[in-house]
Amino acid sequence: MTDRDGLFHDGAGHDGGSRAPALELRGIGKSYGPVVACDAVDLTVHRGEIHGLLGENGAGKSTLMKILLGLVRRDTGTIHHDGRPVDVAGPQEAIALGIGMVHQHFSLVEPLTVWENVTLGDTGKVDRARACEQVTQVGARYGLPIDPLAPVSRLSAGERQRVELIKCLRRDPSVLVLDEPTSVLTQAESAELFGVLREVVAGEDRAVILISHKLAEITTATDRVTVLRRGKVAFHSVTKETGAQELARQMVGRDVSLRAEAAALGMLPVERRGGRQPEEAPEPGAEPALRLSGITVRSDGVPLLDDFSLDVAPGEIVGLYGVEGNGQATLGDLLSGLVEPSAGTVEIGGARVDPAKPGALHKAGLGIVPEDRHASGVVLDMSVADNLVMKSLENVSGRLLVDRRRTQELARRLATEFNIITSSLDNPVRSLSGGNQQRVVLAREMSANPSVLVAAQPTHGLDVGAIEDMYLRLRKAASSGVAILLISTELEEVMALSSRIAVISRGRIAGLLPTAEATAERLGMLVGGVAA
Repeated sequence: MTDRDGLFHDGAGHDGGSRAPALELRGIGKSYGPVVACDAVDLTVHRGEIHGLLGENGAGKSTLMKILLGLVRRDTGTIHHDGRPVDVAGPQEAIALGIGMVHQHFSLVEPLTVWENVTLGDTGKVDRARACEQVTQVGARYGLPIDPLAPVSRLSAGERQRVELIKCLRRDPSVLVLDEPTSVLTQAESAELFGVLREVVAGEDRAVILISHKLAEITTATDRVTVLRRGKVAFHSVTKETGAQELARQMVGRDVSLRAEAAALGMLPVERRGGRQPEEAPEPGAEPALRLSGITVRSDGVPLLDDFSLDVAPGEIVGLYGVEGNGQATLGDLLSGLVEPSAGTVEIGGARVDPAKPGALHKAGLGIVPEDRHASGVVLDMSVADNLVMKSLENVSGRLLVDRRRTQELARRLATEFNIITSSLDNPVRSLSGGNQQRVVLAREMSANPSVLVAAQPTHGLDVGAIEDMYLRLRKAASSGVAILLISTELEEVMALSSRIAVISRGRIAGLLPTAEATAERLGMLVGGVAA
């Protein structure tokens, strides 16, 4: 393959004219003790095509991709690359074959800059100026603009995703695996990315495996689709010959019938939400359960939140919508007690709370489902039980020590109530699927009986079944009187769940609308700083 723009390292000699599949996996099997992760899985991926890979969390997608990347050894089966049998014994072999992957969970080193992260793993002397130029050029080519000199620690989740993409694309892969690449991108950014990918796949003879839970994404961006369920191939089709409803049914083994969930999953247009309507707006004059007044947070003199004010009433779901990087993460950190405002007040139930005081927000009745469940939602190496009772230690402790029997009883009750699937509550929480990890976070927060729940990107990386479950639980909480602040970059999600929608732009509220009056166009204008 030619390097038309001189942006990439030398490839691995990929033969763009070959008619053999770029990848052919046959009879792939992998078991962990009695648990079968992959059961005789077949997958064929062609050059010049985007192949969608769907499945619930725990369906076997991650194990299959780890086998492809040499991170896990398969028990049975064969792998062919461009018609040749290969044994991908490790990540270096995968790289040499031109197989690259952008993982859903970031693998960046926060203290380093963008260009330093992108060049990690390069051999020999690294030319800083050339590396920065490559980052800029690859970003421009693929619609992923980023400052190469920016420290990763200061980047938003969406910007970090761009760095991961650039890092992989710079190596010129012939087979590119994208794991939830748009999970933190806006609709416009996602559309631009897939437009570029489509051009690149056809023009540069690449093969792409797209792992996504967004059904609209799969139906519009892919050529073929394979669905895994419980470790087996449940369904395979040319994409244009199937539809979102059928794919959802194949993923979970049943019909997904709630129309609001269908809208939020991209299976129906936003304007056709129908069925279950968003939570009703509060009565005029209702005392807010959460009141944020004039909140300002600065970093190096730059306002991350600028005179931010918002109220949420009991039993109401207020959606906070905006482009990633406009202060949502800072607001989540503020309501987690991780940052201190330079101005403004936080009130819960009419009482002023100091967010910088350890434990004050929790004691006042605020629970939070953080944006990054791995970084701040769970302790991955602690047991499921210990993660579940973390905020209820007073209920499971004796005079001096934690009572393990009471811990197990409470954890078992929460696991049952929130449908947390695990072979043992003593397993580390990292062994759970993404949906079950998110249920652990929600169960722990709700077990403290909060009056306010902040849910930041609550369905990030979840499959269709887990999304449906999360929506039902958020609505149930609101129906019981909990005030919910939903922070999301998913327009359909915000419109399906919220009674009112606040748009955040540059750390300020750009507009606040009843959901009944909101349209994608009107919200888009507010996001862009234009009065709607």
